[in-house]
Amino acid sequence: MDEDGFVVIKDFLTPSECDEMVAAGIDFTKNLPPKEQRIVFTSVDAEKRQLQDDYFLNSNDSIHCFFEDAAVGRDGELTVDPSISLNKVGHALHYQHPTFRRYTYCDRVKEVAKALGFKEPAVVQSMYMYKNPGIGGEVIPHQDITYLHTAPVSPMGFWIALEDATVENGCLWMVPGSHKSGVHRRLARNPDKDSKEKLIYDTPATEYPESGFVPVPVCKGACILLHGNVVHRSAHNHSSSGRPAYTFHIIEKQDNQYAADNWLQEGERAPFCNLYTTS
Repeated sequence: MDEDGFVVIKDFLTPSECDEMVAAGIDFTKNLPPKEQRIVFTSVDAEKRQLQDDYFLNSNDSIHCFFEDAAVGRDGELTVDPSISLNKVGHALHYQHPTFRRYTYCDRVKEVAKALGFKEPAVVQSMYMYKNPGIGGEVIPHQDITYLHTAPVSPMGFWIALEDATVENGCLWMVPGSHKSGVHRRLARNPDKDSKEKLIYDTPATEYPESGFVPVPVCKGACILLHGNVVHRSAHNHSSSGRPAYTFHIIEKQDNQYAADNWLQEGERAPFCNLYTTS
């Protein structure tokens, strides 16, 4: 972790445990939001649409569905089968959904947090990522701390592969050692309350040389731990196999500051409670 900014834990979950979460993810596709709430999630073309929408901001302590850009037409109608229409579901799965809560607050997660030296860790957000075959969109290079800024201790991401993650179906790509290069960019709540853009970046997107990235393919059940400052991305899934994953982030609450202008703030329905004492 100290050298590269990420580490792979093999067999973190069993195949049957992964299957249970995949089944929960599939359930969301059977009860999709109405047309007016079909919000696209993409880190490429529709970034501003997402940032301006209350639906995104209000997902801090709720469970909201976000669609693939190619899955929704101009009037909100689906252009693909509902089963492959979602990009992700977030951001309070860890607290509100019984299946995801059980695995987020399990002893294995607590043991990892203790081994990493966290004194008072709290889970702040969670996502089920679909990365559906043929349609799963790319995620551009970024640092997680851009969106969940804490200081002096950076957040830690848990990224769990629920099926094999390969180069072909959109596994993570990392820039080893990039966690030592500081915070490159921040997304924060806009202090101008009259602006249509409710969230703003403090700098343009950083361009990273392609040569710095290495693929991190992992088998079903593996967990990738990501330092909040490590640069990572994933490609479009052009393959015929899905790459579902469950990811969540923890922060240190003891002697550490969670930025008051982060997009995601603590909500009544998903408090930043102590990982060690929550089940």
